[in-house]
Amino acid sequence: MSETPAVELGDLKVGFGKIRVVDGVDLTLERGQAMALIGESGSGKSVTLRAILRLFPEGRSRITGTLKVAGRDVLALSKRELADFRGRTVSMIFQEPLLAFDPVYTVGQQITEAILRHEKVSKAEARKRALALFERVRIPSPERRLDNYPHEMSGGMRQRAMIALALACRPQVLLADEPTTALDATVQIQILLLLRELQRDLGLSIILVTHDLGAAVEVADRISVMYAGHVVETGSAHQIVRDPHHPYTIGLLRSRAEGAMDKGARLQTIPGSPPDLSNRPPGCPFAPRCFLAAERCRQEMPPVAEIAPGHRVACWRTEEAAAAFRAGEAAHEAVPA
Repeated sequence: MSETPAVELGDLKVGFGKIRVVDGVDLTLERGQAMALIGESGSGKSVTLRAILRLFPEGRSRITGTLKVAGRDVLALSKRELADFRGRTVSMIFQEPLLAFDPVYTVGQQITEAILRHEKVSKAEARKRALALFERVRIPSPERRLDNYPHEMSGGMRQRAMIALALACRPQVLLADEPTTALDATVQIQILLLLRELQRDLGLSIILVTHDLGAAVEVADRISVMYAGHVVETGSAHQIVRDPHHPYTIGLLRSRAEGAMDKGARLQTIPGSPPDLSNRPPGCPFAPRCFLAAERCRQEMPPVAEIAPGHRVACWRTEEAAAAFRAGEAAHEAVPA
């Protein structure tokens, strides 16, 4: 009998008023696996992540579909069950920890309080665990730093403290919402490597939200590409980077500055802008920007098809897209140094 997936989303839809921000997302995260959600701002990545924790006010949002974590139906949880679920089963690393931490309490107090809220341990034991977490995420002078207020830490140190807080109650699933966006390049790499190390050492299941393909490849076993509330392509990191079959994925790969510099090529961009979600086009949402779009693309939404084991794409022109990518790669390799 196979193990229950860490996270299972089926036809997940999230709406605010008349606008559907996430529109039929299907994703499965296996135990001990790391997945990255990538795409432009407004693609629905962060909304998907927050839906897993049910962070949106019920009266102002609508969440439908299948949403299971470790086999539990998240949409059926009571308020009391949800409070226990957050932190103990699933925890989140936010993009800007300075806003996530309470400014009037020390970081150590906040981690200790999180442990005390979920577990029957003494205050001394909770602080001891908080110290061990600081050591685990490699915060220098950890005992002294426990008594720092959030504003007294650097950006990179605050993010490490945020990771420590997220791990405080030993969750099974870690959600990371653009955890390196506000950090400089060196610190970004350090944080990504730390997340990968924690995932492997603790057996965590991780979903990382990012717009950076480089970050996705660094951390993730699998990558799901989102556009206008849809997952347009999902596969292993190798499949997505080396054998993409969706024009949007190809556009993201070609727009990477590091890729262009490596090959001495001109940096490419994706023309146009994402669609207005309050007035979605009838067909593929990427069709107005797609270099391969045909009339069918503009009129009919493509179904998700599995083109290889674990590699799924929602596109009418997968073979043409893959051929265009391979031709582009061959052309770049043929350019003399």
